[in-house]
Order: sequence, then C-alpha cells, then structure tokens
Amino acid sequence: MNDRFVLRFAALLAVSAPLVLADARTDEWIAKGRAALGSEQALEAISSVRYIGTLDTTEKVADKDNPAKTVERPLRLAIDIVFQKPCQQRIILRSDKILETTALDDYDGWVRRAEIGKDDQWQLTLLDSAQIRRLRANTWENLAFYRGLEKQGGSVEYQGEATVEDKPCVILAFLHGENISFLRYFEKTTGRLMKTVTENGGEIREQGEIFVQGVRFPKTLINKGANGQVTTITFDSIKVNEPLPAGDFVVPALAPNGGPAK
Repeated sequence: MNDRFVLRFAALLAVSAPLVLADARTDEWIAKGRAALGSEQALEAISSVRYIGTLDTTEKVADKDNPAKTVERPLRLAIDIVFQKPCQQRIILRSDKILETTALDDYDGWVRRAEIGKDDQWQLTLLDSAQIRRLRANTWENLAFYRGLEKQGGSVEYQGEATVEDKPCVILAFLHGENISFLRYFEKTTGRLMKTVTENGGEIREQGEIFVQGVRFPKTLINKGANGQVTTITFDSIKVNEPLPAGDFVVPALAPNGGPAK
C-alpha cells in the first residue's frame, strides 16, 4: 500500500465518519420524537386522522370610513381536516358566507368554493404541480410521524442544536425536495417537538395535548407566517382510523347544468 493510497483512504474516512454519525443521530432523534407521541404500535396503527375545530386569523378589508385604505379584522372559520393513507387530504373551511374545500387524491389536487346556500353555483380550481407537491409533503408529515421520508424520495438531516424557550433542542431538517422543507426542533430531554420552521420562514408551534388511542396530538396550532400574520387552529375533536370514502377526495365531476354531480 503506497503513501498516496493511505492518504486517500484516510481522507475518505474523515469524510465518511461525520456522515455515519449524522445518520445515527438522525435515527436517534426520530425515535425519541416518536416516543414522545406514543408507542410504536400506536403510531404504526394510524391510517387516518381527522381534526375538527376552529381557525382564527385576520383579514384585510376596505376601511368603511376611507375605502382607499384597508384595515384588519378578526376572521373565524370552522375547519375540518382529514389526512388518510396512502396520500389523501381534505380541508374544509366554512364561514357564514363561504364553504371552501381543498383536497388531494394522490397526484390530483383541487379547490371547490361555494357560497353558503348556493351550493349549485360552485367554482372548481385544479391545483398545479407545485401546490400538489406541497400537499403531498404535508400529508406525509401528518401521517408518518417523522419516519420513512427516504422512501418518498426525501431526506432527513441533523442540523445541530439550539435553544427554544430556554430548553436545549436538537434540530432535524425534513427535506421533501422542490424547496419544501420542515425544520423541526426537538427538546433534548423529552423528544417533544418545540417548533417547526418552514422553508419560507413561517413558524409553527403546538400547545396543549389531546390523547387519542394512545397517541399525543396538539390541542392548538399557532402558525406565524413570514409576513407576521398569525393563524391559530384549535381542535375540538380528533378522530383516528375512521376512513372517509374515496369519493370525498376525487376531483368533483361536473353535472350537465354546471353544478355538482349527484
């Protein structure tokens, strides 16, 4: 073995060792994060999750005293969210005026919007590929409980440590590709998720707990957008393994009169 080969071999070890260590740390913290949610048996048994509650945020409207200006006012919506394996999602938002449904059926995505009381006059928008990729990533994040992203073509990377609310945390980056990522901060002592930061700078925090069939879910999600807007979702009910019919996710068919098919 000549000196040049020895140096090349030593350099290879120097590069490879941190990668192996990073993989081991990633697996370790994924396991700890999952354990903070529930047992492996309980997590693996989940095939669907349904969240029902309210969404509170603000909206900009014209100032009644000066129509040239806009003001912010509180907005509350009823929300119904379903994630279902292998890759289906449905979100229903309802106000006193509008009913809006966003859905994903594997690689098909759509939004249906109708005025309350005028359900035969709805509008349908098909989502583009970028929007569908984001819904697919979001569906995986809500059903996989941190494990198995590599099987979807993504990766998880160890990103070091940080402090959140005076608690030491480990940072894992869940990379879905196509500029979709979730930077998750896990408390070192408990494995509890302290916050999530998305690729555009939005921040998501969880508050409270609801236990369903041995799994810990958040009672409240607080989403602070990169623009500073805060959206709070509070769950009144969480149900698992109550699958919805496949027809609830497929693109709505158009009846001859332009209304929903019966």
